[in-house]
Amino acid sequence: MEAAKMPTGSKYECLLFDLDDTLYPMSSGLNFACRKNIEEYMLSFLNMEESEVPKMCFELYREHGTTMAGLKAIGYEFDNDEYHAVAHGRLPYEKLKPDPILRNLLLSMPQRKIIFTNADKPHVDQVLRKLGLEDCFEGIICFETLNPSLEPSDYMDALDVDNDVFAGSEPANQVNFSDDSNSSYTLGGPKSRILCKPALEAFEAAIQIANLDPKKTIFFDDSVRNIATGKEAGLHTVVVGRSELVSGADHALNSIHNIKEAIPEIWEGEGEQPEQVNIQSTTVETVVLA
Repeated sequence: MEAAKMPTGSKYECLLFDLDDTLYPMSSGLNFACRKNIEEYMLSFLNMEESEVPKMCFELYREHGTTMAGLKAIGYEFDNDEYHAVAHGRLPYEKLKPDPILRNLLLSMPQRKIIFTNADKPHVDQVLRKLGLEDCFEGIICFETLNPSLEPSDYMDALDVDNDVFAGSEPANQVNFSDDSNSSYTLGGPKSRILCKPALEAFEAAIQIANLDPKKTIFFDDSVRNIATGKEAGLHTVVVGRSELVSGADHALNSIHNIKEAIPEIWEGEGEQPEQVNIQSTTVETVVLA
């Protein structure tokens, strides 16, 4: 099925989506399972004291954006792929089911659609495949995109959609920003530092890598902190899974399924800016620590 074509004069050019607890509900249980996996990694691979792991897990997440980023920042050295294999590779993905409602919504949206997540690429692939959304997005900006293993000088002019696409079973028209060797955004800093949301630098990198106009881009995320930074970066913002607006949010959605009711202008051409919209929800935000 082909995506809709964007009408002339459309207010928005791109829709930037977080992945976990945004494209699927927190009630899936993956959030809780991921947290337990991270704690297990800290115990078994980093030999931390069991009594201190839960508190440290949360504090590192709160201070550094993700537990992984925090562990690196305080001096722990470990293999990134090994960490992700435990944190995400052991998740109960069978709990995720195809979502034809969301699929039809996404394919009906005429704008570019890109995933922007702190998660690793294998996890993104698994989630999109389980939800039946693997061909609904133009590209993915993920852990590997913002934290390339190659030297920064090898990442010039990244967004060349005619050259680099996903290999193997990946959709032929989907751009793998993390594999593209022509990035226009140079990522520097010490190798031990992890670049991730909610850091403003991560948003600036995503905007430049995907060649976005923030004023014509809508950012969807369940994290209050990410929404605040997204607004600081100049994006239109939608907090997902909450009943009330939070700092920096232009819209609040109960579920990603409520997009059309809250932001109908996505499907329209020119039009006036609507008032802020709240779609009621009983969802409570939960910390994501990966």
